[in-house]
Amino acid sequence: MGLPAGYSYLFSGQVKVLEETTWNLLLAMLLASVFMYMVLAAQFESFSYPFIIMLTLPLSVPFALLSLWITGRALSLWSALGMFLLLGIVKKNGILQVDYTNRLVASGMAVREAILEANRVRLRPILMTTLSIIAGLIPVAIGIGAGSEQRASIAVTIIGGQTLCLLLTLLVVPVGYSYLAELQAAPWRKRAARAIERAPGIRTTDGD
Repeated sequence: MGLPAGYSYLFSGQVKVLEETTWNLLLAMLLASVFMYMVLAAQFESFSYPFIIMLTLPLSVPFALLSLWITGRALSLWSALGMFLLLGIVKKNGILQVDYTNRLVASGMAVREAILEANRVRLRPILMTTLSIIAGLIPVAIGIGAGSEQRASIAVTIIGGQTLCLLLTLLVVPVGYSYLAELQAAPWRKRAARAIERAPGIRTTDGD
């Protein structure tokens, strides 16, 4: 701004309140993610399966921002609130996939076949719930009247994030589950031996 020496500026009023609210909302999203992980860990009785489910959460944020950019909307408190709601909606797909895959694996089915069968069976309810959410929010996204701009920001964020990250969600969860199954199947001693063999400058023999 070319201010002379001894002068400075600061934000106040609505801008200051918006900045404080944004940081509080980010803190709330972080705490919500931690609590979601704890609840999922208690439900699945595992620390690894909730991590696979929550891999989908970072995917939803860029797509939500992309939907705001496509529609020409700015990132505001209401769109940030839409992202907060989007986190809870997106993770349900991963819960459906992982839960049914665990049931099939527990019944004796191989991991690969269980993953394919679980995704085939759960594809219909995932698409049905996604389409129902989008159809219910379309009137809100295009609504008019007092306060429609605020509600539209929330709806556009959820619609864009849910639609664009749906395909990646259907791919990321099965791939993550398959990698986890491989890690669980391989003994720790063999994994440590492989890591030592791959380390540069280290050679092992059968007599060591």
